[in-house]
Amino acid sequence: MMELSELWFVLVGVLFVGFFFLEGFDFGVGMSTAFLAKTDGERRVLINSIGPFWDANEVWLITAGGAMFAAFPHWYATLFSGFYTPLVVVLLALIGRGVAFEFRGKGETETWKKTWDIVILFGSMLPPFLFGVVFANLLQGLPIDKNMEMNAGLFDVVNAYTVVGGVTVTVLCLVHGLLFATLRTIGTLQERARKQAKMLLVPLAVLFVAFAIMTYTMTDIFEARGTILTIMAVLGVIAFVLSGYYMSKKKDGWAFAMTGTVIALAISGVFVGMFPNVMISSIDSAFNLTVYNAASGAYSLKVMTIVALSLLPFVLGYQIWSYFVFHKRVHEKEHLEY
Repeated sequence: MMELSELWFVLVGVLFVGFFFLEGFDFGVGMSTAFLAKTDGERRVLINSIGPFWDANEVWLITAGGAMFAAFPHWYATLFSGFYTPLVVVLLALIGRGVAFEFRGKGETETWKKTWDIVILFGSMLPPFLFGVVFANLLQGLPIDKNMEMNAGLFDVVNAYTVVGGVTVTVLCLVHGLLFATLRTIGTLQERARKQAKMLLVPLAVLFVAFAIMTYTMTDIFEARGTILTIMAVLGVIAFVLSGYYMSKKKDGWAFAMTGTVIALAISGVFVGMFPNVMISSIDSAFNLTVYNAASGAYSLKVMTIVALSLLPFVLGYQIWSYFVFHKRVHEKEHLEY
């Protein structure tokens, strides 16, 4: 029977999958405003396409962080203190991005809009890159001592493996966002979004292959979870190929679903590969943080489970309803600026 600590590990994983699936296309659309849009009107259309969703999508990250804090306080403390600088940069980027969405349309000068466009670009590009670096570090292992303290230098965190992981996540979010744009726009903007998504498939495939090879040779996750990770990798390849096929057939909904599947499998693979660890020590495996030694007490986990099961259906219902209400395509004749 699954223990509550194991259940909450799964729930944290599900929350991060939801975050990357939903906020991933937000990041991609935000990045695409810098090169996909040819006019200010098209840029406004792209921003409006995610206007009703981006803030609700970020709630998945907040909830994941809250769940880690409550269910795995030692994991939360070690992770957030060890990655203090990159996570503060992520926070500032998300704040700046949200402010830019609201303030960009409040001024009419070209300088005003270009300034906020730059904030949107970096606010959309830095978070997926830094999250990719962090997740790659979780797989690779970090210098964690017996006191559950992480003392990592710059090159422990930033190296070839983690940078490739960060770039891979960023490009994947960009493709995912471009496909979301095909679902929410019309005309030449939609065609350009589809074309650019197709052009990025080859570079993305190269990044995936490079990261997979590096993961196999530089980490130990395949020793314990090799079979299931291989199955997930095969499913990911199938979904990736299908995304290209559906793009060529202009079946944008299916193409978007396939890139979403790739994201879900990739993030799930991180959690599957780590289990039962939540953070791997590069000093000594005896110092690994696990779902057992990093978890809260049984009573706390029980109360949290009851509360979560009671509230989760309402939260999911609200978000599904919001996507249904705002499912129509956006065009330049709409003057609403989010």
